[in-house]
Amino acid sequence: MSLRIFRVSRQYKSFYIGGAITLSLVICTIFAEYIAPFDPIAQDMSAVLKPPNPKHWLGTDYLGRDIFSRIIFGSRVSLMVGFFSMFFAMVLGVALGLIAGFYGSWIDNVIMRITDTMLAFPRLVLALTITAFLGQSLWNVILALSITGIPVFSRLIRGETLSIMTRDFIRSAKAFSASKTRIMVVHVLPNVMNLVIVQASLSIAFAILTEASMSFLGLGVPPPYPSWGMMLQSGYSYMGAAPWLALVPGIVIFIAVLGFNFLGEWIEHYIAHLSR
Repeated sequence: MSLRIFRVSRQYKSFYIGGAITLSLVICTIFAEYIAPFDPIAQDMSAVLKPPNPKHWLGTDYLGRDIFSRIIFGSRVSLMVGFFSMFFAMVLGVALGLIAGFYGSWIDNVIMRITDTMLAFPRLVLALTITAFLGQSLWNVILALSITGIPVFSRLIRGETLSIMTRDFIRSAKAFSASKTRIMVVHVLPNVMNLVIVQASLSIAFAILTEASMSFLGLGVPPPYPSWGMMLQSGYSYMGAAPWLALVPGIVIFIAVLGFNFLGEWIEHYIAHLSR
């Protein structure tokens, strides 16, 4: 299996780019305390708005805080939001999609109408509304992004489940009086996991970008958490005097989202290669 992964990976540069970016983010998240040279929330008024230099590699902000340290710790916030919101949305979305596609009838209609109603609103607007109602906190942002991500998984899995239900091995399982739960868990679920894995990697990228957008608009992760979106928002006012305040977090957000998108692209190609 590992040899096959290596052979397929050589054909796609996206694997190396996405894998390297994702691995770097994970390392920064786990070892942030050891990588960051300064406390991300420590203020040094004698070093306000310093440009990049040997001591502060990416400069300092308007409170003298080290930008590099805040970027490193910001990766922890972004990955936490991305992973947990993806996980909760995936679990609930896959469950609802399986139930809707398997049972059909009025159950399918109810689930899909609720899903369609949620999809009628832009995900960012819906996430902002939920966060504004619940209040600003890290877990409220995760909850808001989880709720907005459920319809994406449920519609995807419902469509694939409807296709799988017409296949011969499902008819055989029914002929041998297999229970509905067994058919869903043993026969349907494993056959939709390929789509789930691809969508999961893309959902993490979307969650990171959405959290940054919410923080930029003032309804994301609250201080003192160092958030990339909050850094971008606070640095926007200093574009003339200190452009690195906005450019650095903006570039980091772009690279992080690009990395997960590349990783999702490779996973899609790899799964397609296995199905040949």
